[in-house]
Amino acid sequence: MKVLKFGGTSVGSPARMKALLDIINPAERQVVVLSAVSGTTNSLVEIGQAYLAGDKKKAAQLITILKDKYEIFVKELFAKPEFLAQGKEVIDYHFSLLSNLANDHFTNIEDKIVVAQGELLSTTLYHVYLKEIGVPSVLLPALDFMKIDEDNEPVVDHITENLQPLLDQHPEVNLFITQGYICRNAYGEIDNLRRGGSDYTASLIGAGIHSEEVQIWTDIDGMHNNDPRIVKGTQPIAQLSFDEAAELAYFGAKILHPQSVFPAQKYKIPVRLLNTMDPKAHGTLITNTSEKDKIKSIAAKDAITAIKIQSSRMLLAHGFLRKVFEVFERYKTSIDMITTSEVGVSVTIDDTTYLGDITKELNTYGSVEIDVNQTIICVVGDFGADKHGYAARVLEAVKHIPLRMISYGGSDHNLSLLVKTEDKVETLRSLHNRLF
Repeated sequence: MKVLKFGGTSVGSPARMKALLDIINPAERQVVVLSAVSGTTNSLVEIGQAYLAGDKKKAAQLITILKDKYEIFVKELFAKPEFLAQGKEVIDYHFSLLSNLANDHFTNIEDKIVVAQGELLSTTLYHVYLKEIGVPSVLLPALDFMKIDEDNEPVVDHITENLQPLLDQHPEVNLFITQGYICRNAYGEIDNLRRGGSDYTASLIGAGIHSEEVQIWTDIDGMHNNDPRIVKGTQPIAQLSFDEAAELAYFGAKILHPQSVFPAQKYKIPVRLLNTMDPKAHGTLITNTSEKDKIKSIAAKDAITAIKIQSSRMLLAHGFLRKVFEVFERYKTSIDMITTSEVGVSVTIDDTTYLGDITKELNTYGSVEIDVNQTIICVVGDFGADKHGYAARVLEAVKHIPLRMISYGGSDHNLSLLVKTEDKVETLRSLHNRLF
């Protein structure tokens, strides 16, 4: 069995939703994971924010605007009156639920219920459409088998125990439709896997049922060797290892959710990135295998803040780094890059929520310098310790650009540079011209 995930643009219009059958083969057994129709999640987030702010009037207006869009959507999706009526019942149910939340005390729990309606709408409407055209399918509520624990980590065993029996109940059916992104938390409440989590859903399902392959269908033909919005002449990458894909996803490649490769990697499920708009394109295959002697791609991550802590007391001081890292741990702030010397340590963060508190605590250990508007440039490829020349090529390409930090050796697949965001475009283009 394969798992196929389609993003918001892939179901962004009735025409595109209908065209999914050009990709989905009803003769093959597949789990189809759908995101919300493009634009829907943003609208639902806005509705939730209005409710949280106590502005019920604004929430009602936003609900009406979004429902009007879905009224048009179902009229274009369904041809037969019987199924058009079913489609209208679907949207009436979900938008009534949204409206009725005005009568309740609205908390973050209800806010997550609001956001979940996008995936519930897209999957139910697609299931009804398949019925209209006579293609057998089963609608599987993700809330019946997707679960996260107290630490917001998915429970793969729970997926296996609860999803596999649902699949086994329908041996005669090949297509199973389910929602990406949404799940239940440890308390049984509706929750989610965070934005972009439909990729994560597909990978988790693939791991849970030990599928033969997970396919992530988007609107671009695989992961490219640089940002095509900035650099001309980029090319899709035919093959990546899980580690390389994870590095690129974390450091800026938007096509893939950073966490989504980990379940597939653990259970050795190949992941293929494909283009809904060009189904014949080869795309990118992600497996445990890494191509040797090759630089694969360049990615960039903006909105980075660099923090440098300098202290003469650091020299040979036992426990200094532990104390520094404990500050970030207390404020649940992740570190992206780190470099050290005998008298100081520099780190980068992308979450500045507690920057003031962190800086105040770090000042007790030494002088602290903060640099904002920084960008991490990540070069991914075969950077194993036995290789020579690759790092030199990277640095040669950027010799005319001021570098704030260089991180090399922490991974066999990554060399990272920190530059001012104003130098990002020149850095990406210079690296591309030199490396490819």
